[in-house]
Amino acid sequence: MTVPRNPNEVVTRSLLRLVAVPGLDRPAALITLDNGFDHTKPNTFGPAGLSSLDSAVTEALAAEPAFVAVTGKPYIFCVGADVTGMPLLADRNQAREIGRLGHRVFGRLRTSAVPTFAFVNGAAMGGGLELALHCHYRTLSGGAAALALPEVSLGLVPGWGGTQLLPNLIGIAGAAQVIIQNPLMQNRMLKPKQAAELGIADVLLEPADFLERSLEWAARVVRGEVQVTRPEVDREMWDGVLYFARQTLDERLHGAVPAAYQALELLERARQAPEAPADGDPDGLPAGMAAEVEALAELVFSEELRSGLYSFDLVQRRAKRPVGAPDKGLARPVTKVGIVGAGLMASQLALLFARRLQVPVVLTDLDQSRVDKGVGYVHAEIDKLVGKGRLPEGTAAKLRGLVSGSVDKGVFADADFVIEAVFEDLAVKKQIWAELEKIVSPEAVLATNTSSLSVGAMAADLEHPERVVGFHFFNPVAVLPLLEIVRGERTDDATLATAFAVGKELRKSCVLVADAPAFVVNRLLTRFLGEIFAAVDAGTPPEVADAALDPLGLPMRPLALLQLVGPAVAYHVGGTLHAAFPDRFGVSANLRRIAESGQPLVVDGDVNPEVAALLEVGSAPLTAEEVRTRALDALAQEIRLMLDEGVVAEAQDIDLCMILGAGWPFHLGGVTPYLDRTGTSERVTGRRFLPRGAASLPG
Repeated sequence: MTVPRNPNEVVTRSLLRLVAVPGLDRPAALITLDNGFDHTKPNTFGPAGLSSLDSAVTEALAAEPAFVAVTGKPYIFCVGADVTGMPLLADRNQAREIGRLGHRVFGRLRTSAVPTFAFVNGAAMGGGLELALHCHYRTLSGGAAALALPEVSLGLVPGWGGTQLLPNLIGIAGAAQVIIQNPLMQNRMLKPKQAAELGIADVLLEPADFLERSLEWAARVVRGEVQVTRPEVDREMWDGVLYFARQTLDERLHGAVPAAYQALELLERARQAPEAPADGDPDGLPAGMAAEVEALAELVFSEELRSGLYSFDLVQRRAKRPVGAPDKGLARPVTKVGIVGAGLMASQLALLFARRLQVPVVLTDLDQSRVDKGVGYVHAEIDKLVGKGRLPEGTAAKLRGLVSGSVDKGVFADADFVIEAVFEDLAVKKQIWAELEKIVSPEAVLATNTSSLSVGAMAADLEHPERVVGFHFFNPVAVLPLLEIVRGERTDDATLATAFAVGKELRKSCVLVADAPAFVVNRLLTRFLGEIFAAVDAGTPPEVADAALDPLGLPMRPLALLQLVGPAVAYHVGGTLHAAFPDRFGVSANLRRIAESGQPLVVDGDVNPEVAALLEVGSAPLTAEEVRTRALDALAQEIRLMLDEGVVAEAQDIDLCMILGAGWPFHLGGVTPYLDRTGTSERVTGRRFLPRGAASLPG
């Protein structure tokens, strides 16, 4: 069985050179992974790349070196398998062969009689990190951007040894964190220090002269001057860790992500750390590694993986090339930022703008105490970053100097970009812009962080409405990467280009949306939560309605989401949408009561009994299945209407917004692939959102 050629593979070549190392009588064989591009196109392994590595290892061992080392091109070690080839696989046997090919090639480094080293000089993910795990020793650069085994987030498992090698290197608790927990926590990455503390690396070295120091350290290991000792793996805790992990998965996912459960089973197999070949295995693979291959073959042909690959493509490609963004050459320079308001959201924005743009940022508010509180918040957050080692004191001092406050809006006179983050009241926002227009230059961009109000209505009475744009962040600002950029009816291209340029500098993923009520994420979440509350209002027990969406494996239940958003904010946005679309968005008197009470909706994971006592409900309860069907039907209907209205360019933008702004998981593809594969979209709207095979199995 041969693996099909991938015409789109960017081949990562393994470049071998023999390097003289002081203190050794034989040279070292250094293999450098390099796909010929800069760091913006990371190294990956497809069939041709694996073949190149295989040849390099053969040539290296033939030279009888003192040791063999693998490293990467500048800033990148390797970020894993080339996923673009997966849709080309015709059957499970081809998927098995991909798994076996990786094991055969990487395994040569693990079983080599010559010492092998991984010099992890940059980002190492998936198969890249697995390659490093197959080596006998690992050095790690303190400048490596990220380390991870993210496969579960895509609907896969580490298939080239990760589930077997990692737990036997760092223990079952750390391995479960890296292989299962982190991928399901918005694909959390490890920083170099964290990876070293877990025991993934044997030594952490400064990035400035990383290769030289790695070679020196490897030579000392080979000469016996450095003894690499690793803590003995505690096998007594295996059952307890995996039991707790399964409980957590059941509570969060309810079976919705098969890859996570497959990973659990593979981690269980790793307990015995067998090196003996599995019975009858043609490649002599240990039993756990042979099981990895079988799991990989099964998952490659799952709907969850196809949705995961679709999500990955959205986040890695579409998010970096926003559809509809004007020519970036039209963007104006931003040398000073003004922020109207000094509350929590405004203060978070001030910190973000100062850190990313490195320009003066000034806040204003109604009185000095509010201004002082906002500036104080920013300074305190900077101090926290210093305390965590994430900011050097020199940079922190500069940032503190960049952020200031005033009660006089005249400080905005020389600002190029002013954003307001005040209460969601159209009259208040219009008054702010009317005052500011007399102060700022005609070219200054006026941005609003409104979550639901019309940008066009806000700018309607201004002399220069063309420079007003929506700039909608999501809370917490520092964490959620989405930025909805809203083009008002009269927003011009220069303003829009400036907004996209600033968004990129802020390291946000920008999506262009039309000036429609609540834009994308808030409109969909409000419709979704509206169905949940309608069920409660009808008499459905809150705990039944809250658990109805569990089979989707969403990051949190509806009531926890509502608590995070804030019942008062949700009620306000719901009112805006009710005014625009009264036939689809209701106004819940129960939600109003909850908002007015100030009581938390959820306490210790359960519905707050004091909130439940406030409810006035009907006598027509729904089953969990009925609630789920109504909520999904509502989403399908609303998405079709939004696409017909031109709120965004395509369904892909809806999905990108839900992934990056609401944390909806990769295995759902955001939302539209799930609605397609469950038949909801066709039943409700008469057609699919995406072509068959775009985020699902073909046929």
